[in-house]
Amino acid sequence: MTDGLLPTPGLVRARYAAVPAGVHPELLSPGYASTAARAPLRPPVDLPQRLTEITGPLLGEGRLSARDADLTAQHEVEPVGQRILVQGQVRDSDGRAVPHTLVEIWQANAAGRYRHLGDQWPAPLDPGFSGVGRTVTDAEGRYRFTTVRPGAYPWGNHHNAWRPAHIHFSLFGRAFTQRLVTQMYFPDDPLFGQDPIYAAVPEQARERLVSRFSLEQTQPSWALAYEFDLVLRGTDATPFEEQDGQDEA
Repeated sequence: MTDGLLPTPGLVRARYAAVPAGVHPELLSPGYASTAARAPLRPPVDLPQRLTEITGPLLGEGRLSARDADLTAQHEVEPVGQRILVQGQVRDSDGRAVPHTLVEIWQANAAGRYRHLGDQWPAPLDPGFSGVGRTVTDAEGRYRFTTVRPGAYPWGNHHNAWRPAHIHFSLFGRAFTQRLVTQMYFPDDPLFGQDPIYAAVPEQARERLVSRFSLEQTQPSWALAYEFDLVLRGTDATPFEEQDGQDEA
């Protein structure tokens, strides 16, 4: 979001909408143990952006294929697990659709394991599932992914700690410096009550991270459907992991 040039050539000053109170989690949340090591100790510094940081690289549709949005069709074999559709709309603070914005997801497989060297708990890897997808919203700000429902997994934050089933979302604006990250959960998960990441979100905003099951959008004999809208700003904003106002998708 730029509104003018600074005196130094090639620099622009961005103005960001005010971050609503009571929506985003605190960067230091005592129940979420690892935040103690990574939460900033000083206030953020507002740095001017160079023109190239907000105009490129381009995130156009031509860089993606249909398989990028279908996590069940990226390998020679199909993945194990319940096939699901995850779809929704990206909107701004005024309720307007946000078209042509890059949406990325990453997730564990149906057994609750990521295809990552850091994930070594004894759940099986799935040769038919990498767990990463991306797409660009259409003219009405809508997106859709085909994937499998992820499993819960242990993560060592506290005794007998398990993460609820979830899918990570990343939204990009016009460049990689404009990024928002959040998580989508599934309805009625029994692990909500002991998960400090979910609990770090202010109580009145937690339900905005929970998807809605949609029988209407479910494809018969193929896949269950869940709807998850993403609102960038305003009173109905989706809780994001960044809260310093420097990122705007």
